[in-house]
Amino acid sequence: MVHVSVAGWLVASLLAFGGTAWAQQPSPDIAHFTFRQIAPNKEVKHFAFEVRGRAAIDEMRAALANRSNPKRHVSGVVDPHKAAYNPEWSFHLVPETVALFEMQIEVCDANVTYVEQHLDEVGGSFLPKSFWCPWSSELEAEIPVRP
Repeated sequence: MVHVSVAGWLVASLLAFGGTAWAQQPSPDIAHFTFRQIAPNKEVKHFAFEVRGRAAIDEMRAALANRSNPKRHVSGVVDPHKAAYNPEWSFHLVPETVALFEMQIEVCDANVTYVEQHLDEVGGSFLPKSFWCPWSSELEAEIPVRP
């Protein structure tokens, strides 16, 4: 079993994209976070996503501060394109659609590795309207935003 810490994953991600110091401060209305999910092979996977807007960012930060908050699962609309802040995956979540949930319908649940493998099917009978709500996702950390 391979275990990658959030810090190790973050360092690897930064190095993959140059790892240079940030020249300017990012917008206070944009934040990046990660969730973790256990893949079918029992490997811990990390998925980075962007959140926009003070209210949404504050909700994520409050959930991180209160680990007993039942709204710790992440949902959003899948965009089948790579994002620089999420280099491990071929897709990302549309930032304006990201939300936390406690319970969701079954049709939007899927493991991150399954979504990656079936990305060309997203939006049809698999994840209708491209809405993804991985039940076993767990909000994990806030990560630095690169300008």
